[in-house]
Amino acid sequence: MEQSQGPPDPSKVAGGGGRAMPTPDVPTASVLLVFYVGCAIGNMTILQLNRRKEHKFLLSGLLFGVACHPTNVSLSIASMIFVNAGILIVYIVDLLFVQRIIRARQPEMGWHPLFRLLFKIIFSLVALALVLVIVFIVLSFYPLNTHLRTICRDMQLAAITWLRVVAALPLVLLVLTWALPTSKNAQTFGAGSMTAKSLILATSSILCTLGAGFKAGVNGQAPRAIDNPAWYHSKTCFYVFFFVLEIIILYFFIAVRVDRRFHVPDGSSERKTFDVATNEQQKQNDENAWDHESDLEKEPETDKEVAV
Repeated sequence: MEQSQGPPDPSKVAGGGGRAMPTPDVPTASVLLVFYVGCAIGNMTILQLNRRKEHKFLLSGLLFGVACHPTNVSLSIASMIFVNAGILIVYIVDLLFVQRIIRARQPEMGWHPLFRLLFKIIFSLVALALVLVIVFIVLSFYPLNTHLRTICRDMQLAAITWLRVVAALPLVLLVLTWALPTSKNAQTFGAGSMTAKSLILATSSILCTLGAGFKAGVNGQAPRAIDNPAWYHSKTCFYVFFFVLEIIILYFFIAVRVDRRFHVPDGSSERKTFDVATNEQQKQNDENAWDHESDLEKEPETDKEVAV
């Protein structure tokens, strides 16, 4: 007598890429994995070379992390989680890039406490959206009544819609900062012109928005039976919009050397400036103040020795 297998149950609705099959999924996933490994090696190499030069650009480490995420499409729950989680690091990198451009062009606004608080809230909501997506992906594989399933779907759609907004937000902020007049106190950072930096960010943000828009559009459609998928459930759409766009962005970042173009001086966040001279002067002042405090601590001991 066979025992029925308990939850999680196989999905009964069509998803991105359709049913996972040895052919063509395994060869395709293997090729994609090679590209991800190559990107991971490239970013880690850049990170280590920069560390030797005391050129800190930790975003290369983040890009190394997204390049290492698994792409095994045969594991339904795990693959759906990683498919949605990996690209979020690129969203965050784009937000950090546009934040630096705004701070350079309009430092009065970019370094304002409220503006910094806004970005902290955005990052927190991104993390919350990721948690919601993961939770409701897992719950979708368990038997739920119609009401709970509807709630899960609505919450998941809300989270995915927010992530689509986050993907497009750097492009919107970039347009706004260029629409505003450049501040008299405008600064620069990294290598290359501000125009080149903006074009790099715009390219990445457009590709991210394209992928996020497709995901949101697919999830917003009425569920279809797994045996009756729509054209947007095809393997071509799945691999192009979920993986190929991401790989293009990662290799694009390596090719244009974002580690050089978007590098900022150490301690600029605390000192609220990208000006190298100001940062060096402040660093020297901090060292002088530390030396002065050390001398003051030694003076009582010297007086005591003289008295003896």
